[in-house]
This record gives sequence, C-alpha cells and structure tokens, in this order.
Amino acid sequence: MITYVLDSSAALRYFDDGAGADRVEEVLTACASRRANLTISALQWGEIAGKLRKRFGESDEIRLLNSLLPSEATVVSATADRAVHAAALKVDRNIAYADAFALDLARASPEHILVTADYEFKAVDDLARIEFLPAK
Repeated sequence: MITYVLDSSAALRYFDDGAGADRVEEVLTACASRRANLTISALQWGEIAGKLRKRFGESDEIRLLNSLLPSEATVVSATADRAVHAAALKVDRNIAYADAFALDLARASPEHILVTADYEFKAVDDLARIEFLPAK
C-alpha cells in the first residue's frame, strides 16, 4: 500500500486552496478511506502549527490542525536515529533540517511518496519518490 509523506508546504497549499490543494485533498481522502497511508514528521507538523498560529491565531490554529489529518494518519516522532539521519541529509545534500526529516520518512520504502510544493526538493529527488504539486 502506498504511504504518502506530507510536507508542510503541501499542507499549507491545502489550507490556502492554492495550486495542488485538490491533490492534497485526494491524498487525505485516500487515507481516510484506508486506500493509502499518510504520515508526517513531527517537525513538519510543528512548522504547520507555527505558520497557522502566526496567520490565524491560537484558536484557529488548533481548529485547523484538528481538521487537517484524518485519524488514520500518523505523526512520526523525531527519534535519535531520525535526527542523525536528518542531520546527515542536511549536511550531505544541503537541505533544510525539517525537510530532511520528511525526506528521511520518504526514503523508508519504495511505496513512500513525499508530497510537496517545495521545489528545493528537486535537489534530492534522486533519493526518494517525490510528487511535486504545481507551481503557484
């Protein structure tokens, strides 16, 4: 079964109803109907929370976070091993640390697909399956 790894940029496109929001909705629906798995790193989840709080305030941040992920989705903790893997990706491939956590999750198996609107992942698309949402 396919496991989608959601990047913060994809989630924010969904909230903004931006380019690719419909694709993110398809991924969320597939997870809710158990046709696919969905995962997001705790660091990416934190980025989403911070951006929503800054834009909309605390009460809307909580409401929007609760509305985003189906209950079947998994937020993956930043373990010591994951932190080391992410640090290696950050240093070796010059990507943002939080993005390295998402990439590390996507590298878990060939059935994992990272969904992102962040075209900086183009520099590492040789390491994992990455689905890029349309440019704005």
